[in-house]
Amino acid sequence: MLDISPLTWAVTIGFIVALLAVDLILAALRPHHVGFKEATAWSVFYIAVAIGFGVWFGMQYGNAAGTEYFAGYIIEKSLSVDNLFVFVIIMSTFAVPDHHQHKVLTFGIVLALVMRAIFIALGAALINSFSFMFLVFGLLLVYTAIQLFRHRNEDPDIESNLMVRGARRFLPITADYVDGKLVTKVDGKRLFTPLFIVLIAIGSVDLLFALDSIPAVFGVTQEAYIVFTANAFALLGLRALFFLVKGLLDRLVYLSAGLAIILLFIGVKLILHWGHVDINEAIPEVSTPVSLSVVIGVLVVVTVASLIKTRMSPEEKAHAGSLSATKKKDEQ
Repeated sequence: MLDISPLTWAVTIGFIVALLAVDLILAALRPHHVGFKEATAWSVFYIAVAIGFGVWFGMQYGNAAGTEYFAGYIIEKSLSVDNLFVFVIIMSTFAVPDHHQHKVLTFGIVLALVMRAIFIALGAALINSFSFMFLVFGLLLVYTAIQLFRHRNEDPDIESNLMVRGARRFLPITADYVDGKLVTKVDGKRLFTPLFIVLIAIGSVDLLFALDSIPAVFGVTQEAYIVFTANAFALLGLRALFFLVKGLLDRLVYLSAGLAIILLFIGVKLILHWGHVDINEAIPEVSTPVSLSVVIGVLVVVTVASLIKTRMSPEEKAHAGSLSATKKKDEQ
């Protein structure tokens, strides 16, 4: 295990919080349409920060640790693209005004970071205490991969989300977005705006993604510090990436299938690791460089295949994928 000092943890968390604070302040002070040029600049900045951190980390703690970080970062980045699909669906479902989407995304990323930090701490504690958790995490990823592949051409049913339905039923909601506020007063009564419902929808989706992404990154490293930083830096660029590629997302028709293959691969890797540790050392393990190569290879293949498919069949549209069958509107 790496010897990460409390000071290193504190500086890392402080740096990440500072970046989030900048995003929140910009979203609150200057709500506006984020154009392609601005989104590109922010995306390049966040990717450069993530790469710069990885280079420093590898120099400080060794090439093996650096490789694990970059493998974890790429896995989390690829899974975060599926987050973007769902964010697009939520934005369109609730007709979020363009100039408020920046704020919604930033709050969504904050919620995702908080939830993942909790799951990272829990996952690390379980793995350190019970080696069979590698088997549990592996089986969870295999199940998720199978379900995602089965329903790869569907989208999550946001309107039927339990938390969203509960909020609509029990909370007084205004008809419009009231300048991007979460809560407002009308005739002396405190009312919630649709933006509050949007954040509930994003928060509940973030929770589901955390359940998959944390076991996935534990498949390439058991270092809590690497798991946390890989997640944090992958999520920090999500807001800018949303505005940069939301027009391209419809063309990634094979992404859900590709993500299912990646999750299946990592699930099997975790099961093999459990077998190697608890059953027999003769059971082979998959190395981190091999994992990194497989993940990058799958992403390249599904991206190229998707672009070729949509060029030949422009009517084809990508879907986020779902872990369960979703009802059609006319069936509800």
